[in-house]
Amino acid sequence: MKLSELLKNVEPLQVIGDTETEVTGVNIDSRKVAPGNLFIAMRGTQVDGHKFIPKALELGATAILCEDVPEERKEGVAYVQVESTEMAVGPVATQFYGDPSRKLKLVGVTGTNGKTTIATLLYNMFRKFGYKAGLLSTVCNYIDGEAIPADHTTPDPIELNELLAKMVDAGCEYAFMECSSHAIHQHRIGGLRYVGGIFTNLTRDHLDYHKTFENYRNAKKMFFDGLPKEAFAITNADDKNGMIMVQNTKAEVKTYSTQRAADFTAKILEEHFDGMLLEIDGKDVFVQFIGRFNVSNLLAVYGAAVMLGKKPEDILVVLSTLKSVNGRLEPIASPDGYTAIVDYAHTPDALENVLRAIHDVLDAKGGHVITVCGAGGHRDKGKRPLMAQEAVKQSDKVILTSDNPRDEEPQAIIDDMMAGLNATQKKKVITIVDRKEAIRTACMMAQKGDVILVAGKGHETYQEINGVKHHFDDHEVLRDIFGIKQ
Repeated sequence: MKLSELLKNVEPLQVIGDTETEVTGVNIDSRKVAPGNLFIAMRGTQVDGHKFIPKALELGATAILCEDVPEERKEGVAYVQVESTEMAVGPVATQFYGDPSRKLKLVGVTGTNGKTTIATLLYNMFRKFGYKAGLLSTVCNYIDGEAIPADHTTPDPIELNELLAKMVDAGCEYAFMECSSHAIHQHRIGGLRYVGGIFTNLTRDHLDYHKTFENYRNAKKMFFDGLPKEAFAITNADDKNGMIMVQNTKAEVKTYSTQRAADFTAKILEEHFDGMLLEIDGKDVFVQFIGRFNVSNLLAVYGAAVMLGKKPEDILVVLSTLKSVNGRLEPIASPDGYTAIVDYAHTPDALENVLRAIHDVLDAKGGHVITVCGAGGHRDKGKRPLMAQEAVKQSDKVILTSDNPRDEEPQAIIDDMMAGLNATQKKKVITIVDRKEAIRTACMMAQKGDVILVAGKGHETYQEINGVKHHFDDHEVLRDIFGIKQ
């Protein structure tokens, strides 16, 4: 593809060189550059890509997209200067891969909690309807049935468009994706065309990056501000930020609620550890999920499917067959009569929701709650004491342990969590740095009828310590303790 075609939706400040240069690929990672590639110099949060222009040229780049044109320029190379490479990379990648999002019905899901569940359930639902579909999520990306491991909630614009193009090539009609606040703010989804967007909820998270809650909220809102008028925007009317998200959108707004009048409504009729009997828009359906927050998630899925043209009765039939997403309120029964639940909850709000879901079922039956949790290293430190407070508030016993300490001292993270507790609360808590030992101790403490919540890692199969990822899976640890064969 010619460079001039790639720049179709970009406004250069200046161009030095021949825009009729043939471009064989687009890269933001200089190490991946091949002969004939366009290298885009990004100013990242850690490293400035402009430093790697010489490396890209050495590997054969024939065009450079940058904010600062190098003083020393290579003969035969085209240099394109733009105001922001961060904003330009999305439209360039979209153009290079043939604008794949316009060939799919692409739905984005954003919010603090519930993104993975909603996107994954929509993907599973539409495949059960008989369509080929794609998924872009925290847990894993899928091109129809083919799994592509995920490193980030939302890939960079080049990888993202490449994945969407592969979905188109595979015959996918639909694609469902999580849109993180980082990705929206960093314009990683720039140039994509959505037929719909879903807002889940908003609570404290990622303040290490966004600095303030308002910045975090506004990053999410940018997604809905950018939806076209032909799209739909489904928002959670039970969240105080729900209507703020859609106040400036051009899209058709629909609401969902478990508490008030809305376009899509639901209520719980019965709750069990193997599922719930719900009433959705006046019709009864048994679903294989627990937790009141999951009622909201399922309602968002239902609403999106309706907006995508499916019949309500057909949606409810498929909804009843869907199962919990890996690492989201996932129960594992012990042979001794207690239940362990693995969940990804890693924010105060998520922990509160999961523990409330457990109590909604457990309180009618009796039994105690033992919570095993930690907090990640080099992430929002302000949520550490809040996590400990939520765990203590709704648990009979709490074991604070390591999550992904990264290159922080694990005990220091636990100390930060303990700092949020008073003397009375601390009597409920023990600290065990080794996560496997912490889970084992919880199992030794549990009695018949009790529930152990193992929170924080969910689907993850690693633990990052001193910058190194070691294999670790909460499910495997529990099954080993229970004597359950893998």
